[in-house]
Amino acid sequence: MRGIQKRLTLLISLFFMMILSGCMYPGDEKEKREIPYKDQIETIQKAVNAYKENTGGLLPIKTRENETDQYIKYPIEFSKLVPAYTEKIPSNAFETGGIYQYVLMDVDENPTVKLVDLRIAERIRELNLRKHINGKLPFKEAVGENVYEIDFEAMGFKDPLKIESPYSDALLPIVVGGDGKFYVDYSIDLNRILQEKKPNVNEGEDIRHLLSDDFPIVPAYSLPYTVNDQNEPVFMKKK
Repeated sequence: MRGIQKRLTLLISLFFMMILSGCMYPGDEKEKREIPYKDQIETIQKAVNAYKENTGGLLPIKTRENETDQYIKYPIEFSKLVPAYTEKIPSNAFETGGIYQYVLMDVDENPTVKLVDLRIAERIRELNLRKHINGKLPFKEAVGENVYEIDFEAMGFKDPLKIESPYSDALLPIVVGGDGKFYVDYSIDLNRILQEKKPNVNEGEDIRHLLSDDFPIVPAYSLPYTVNDQNEPVFMKKK
């Protein structure tokens, strides 16, 4: 019975990967589901603004637990927007077979529509599935306080799993926290912004906003980062 359950879980995961990769859609349809179109984001932003105004400040979001990652905490509930405030759900949204989850950031001051790349979620789900099958999580060298490299070989992977960056052509590493959870390491993209744009940031400040402010996609499934005395991105130490 346990073996059957594992196979069913694996089949469900593979089916989910097919949906997110767009392999069930040919040509142009696949492209529509993989591009974070600016006009679609703007359309949903207008719908959110109208909904908020007409409901006395309420927001069209699903309820998540307080400890949920800030970047995935407020997913938009399209059933509250369609068709009253916008004609249809965007083609690149998860609800229509796309690879993006539409979320809201800064819900208290300035509710802003952003996207979560669900291919990242699927990669992490793949690791969690392998962790449960193996029954253990091999840690390697520390790359920050209570943050470690993953021994992918011990987990049964031929090569380390990496994530295609939603911000550049880089392949991003995956790390594991002391809590046993997997996180994407956005250091490469953060360092590029720090070197090229030289933003005014301070030690002790969470600098992930450098990504979420300038791009439509948020750095979901990540740990907080700050800068060291050489203005390089480092994992933030827990207070």
